[in-house]
Amino acid sequence: MPVPDFQTIMLPLLQSASDGELRSSKEYRDLLAQHFELTQEELDEMLPSQRAPLFSNRVAWAMTYLHRAGLMTRPKRGHYKITDVGRDVLKSSPKALNIKYLERFPEYIEWKNSFSDSSKPNQEDETEDLTPEEVLDKSYLRIRRQLVADLLDQVKSGTPQFFEMLVVKLLVAMGYGGTMKDAGMAVGKSGDEGIDGIIKEDRLGLDVIYLQAKKWDSTVGRPEIQKFVGALQGKRAKKGVFMTTGTFAQGAVEYASLIDTKIILIDGEKLAEYMIDFGVGVTTKEVYEVKRVDTDFFIEE
Repeated sequence: MPVPDFQTIMLPLLQSASDGELRSSKEYRDLLAQHFELTQEELDEMLPSQRAPLFSNRVAWAMTYLHRAGLMTRPKRGHYKITDVGRDVLKSSPKALNIKYLERFPEYIEWKNSFSDSSKPNQEDETEDLTPEEVLDKSYLRIRRQLVADLLDQVKSGTPQFFEMLVVKLLVAMGYGGTMKDAGMAVGKSGDEGIDGIIKEDRLGLDVIYLQAKKWDSTVGRPEIQKFVGALQGKRAKKGVFMTTGTFAQGAVEYASLIDTKIILIDGEKLAEYMIDFGVGVTTKEVYEVKRVDTDFFIEE
């Protein structure tokens, strides 16, 4: 049989998790390969880009959709298990699971809206009026938004020590902190008066930047920013960066924009954006070259 699409895979995937066991992605792939009775040739079939096996890619997407709908959970990296919501779904004996079915779950809708243009409900049809380049750009933006969400999930699931290491690597990749050794010695070593670290603004250390790095799921309010500003004033510092995996309240953003001290606020989404832009925690899967006719070449003199 041909390799099933990811929507066809979703129900057998959830059924294979019904015993409540925590399994790795590979274990689920093996169970599903047996369920669909796939041959080795079918398992070896690759995506058109030849970068990954087709079946593995589709199983991964099925896991992502079930996870985002709240039917499966990911307690640790690369491992999944069924949730109570997923058990309730199986009790209802659905004939199939697909995207339309998942739209009844608020978690799925919220995730879907996070990387889609909700102002245009008929997105499948709107590409008819776009040039090929515009279609490609739109697809790229959707992939990037999905990557932002996945990166933030990974960062939040890590330890505070991992987040500290991530901050160091990101700042160095952005050109701050001098060497990794210099930055690693500075970040996380202060811890006094509301300051988590001090890092060089440039390799020569002509100026320094004070840091506050908080691995929080909650919203950072104005009081936290005020404490940080007070700590900076105690150091006679003029620049600071407040980085969090959560979000900033509007009051915090407005306060930071009005004071003389230069405070840069980096929330979880912006953190993930910077990770993508500066190549931290991501790898390039495919590169596409879009070429156009060089009209100058065809001018006869």
